Amino acid sequence: MKIFVSDDAEKWFRDEMDIEEGDSIRFFVKYGGSTAVQEGFSLGLMKEEAEDPAVTTTKNGILFFVEEKDVWYFDGHDLHVGYNPTLDEPVFEYKKG
Repeated sequence: MKIFVSDDAEKWFRDEMDIEEGDSIRFFVKYGGSTAVQEGFSLGLMKEEAEDPAVTTTKNGILFFVEEKDVWYFDGHDLHVGYNPTLDEPVFEYKKG
């Protein structure tokens, strides 16, 4: 599994979540919702330091990660984080790695 973050998504995190170089964003599993990879679960995000990261990527000094306990959710898919300008929010795509 890999994490890819677009330039526009990274800018959204900086602007909306007051993220700066040296900060970390965790992608985690939430109960409820539905995605292309899991029924009954969805993806959440928060500013948080990594404890047991399984997958990481760094973009412009910001660490994006998934903890080991949440890797099952992705079911072998890579996470592509983009940005939807109409909704002004990040969007998540799951692509088989």
